[in-house]
Amino acid sequence: MTILKKLKDYLEKNQVRYEVGYHERIYTSQEIAAAMHVPGKELAKVVMVKADGKMVMLVLPASYRVDMKKLKGVLNCKKVEMAKEVDFQELFPDCEVGAMPPFGNLYNLEVWVDQVLAEDELIVFRAGSHVETLKIKYNDYARLVSPKVGNFSEHL
Repeated sequence: MTILKKLKDYLEKNQVRYEVGYHERIYTSQEIAAAMHVPGKELAKVVMVKADGKMVMLVLPASYRVDMKKLKGVLNCKKVEMAKEVDFQELFPDCEVGAMPPFGNLYNLEVWVDQVLAEDELIVFRAGSHVETLKIKYNDYARLVSPKVGNFSEHL
């Protein structure tokens, strides 16, 4: 079963309305936002980091980047670094590398959402591939994932 099918089943089981979007094969979050005609602030991108050696999923708007100094304080850790794809690709066997959906809870990962994204009514995110997205209400996402929320990004 593909992650898109799993996500759709999960959302339906939890009575969450969603929209599936399709676009040409593109890789950057900003390109996806443009292709889907969505403001960069509403496109949720996933960034994987290692915090004191533990893998953590960050979710932030496409038009923002992680501020490592802020993140270190938010995560209350001694060492934080960007994870390389080779470090996490095995954690997401049903996803194309770099196209993971922001549902770390389905992969037993701690999830942190930047407070800027938490202000959005709707979010759009990759659905496990470089050609599919899902759109849902942020409140539904927060209810299902129960992410921790913090201030760890800065606008590009």
